[in-house]
Amino acid sequence: MANTLVMVRHGQTDWNAAGKLQGQVDIPLNEAGRQQAREAIAELHELGRAVGGWDVVVSSPLGRAAETAQIIADGLALPLGETDLGLIERSFGSAEGAEVWGLTDEEKESLFAVAEPEAEVAARGIDALRRTAQLYPGRNVLVVAHGTLIRLTLNELTGSEYPRIDNCEAVEVDTTLIVEPAV
Repeated sequence: MANTLVMVRHGQTDWNAAGKLQGQVDIPLNEAGRQQAREAIAELHELGRAVGGWDVVVSSPLGRAAETAQIIADGLALPLGETDLGLIERSFGSAEGAEVWGLTDEEKESLFAVAEPEAEVAARGIDALRRTAQLYPGRNVLVVAHGTLIRLTLNELTGSEYPRIDNCEAVEVDTTLIVEPAV
């Protein structure tokens, strides 16, 4: 089991800036997103000092997360570990690319009717964290992923309602919550 897991949302993309749903569409970071990743390095360095240092950075294979992970790994002089398909963003189906800013709750609910179910996203995120913890036992790991995946995973793990996760925001995961129950 990993000692510490911290999930980090990828940097900004043009679709983030325009209020569009990205989902699993592979939208690259924009320059603001690259700068956010560079700025996150100092905070992550301090968090790392508190846990005895980071050992590895893993990520979703989608470009925006992988590039954020590469920038962070380079800035902290860390190796890049495995990518995990379980860390990809929630699929929003045919709603990917739709603008969501300014929509009413009812309009959003209608739009999200075609999306991957929240419970499936959370289960996929938890499974990915378990695999990461097992792959890097005793290590302190940064996990770069996506806002909705992080939020839904944390909601399921903690039973709390996490608010929006901002670009390059870091959230520690209580690793005792991802231990699989004994059979």
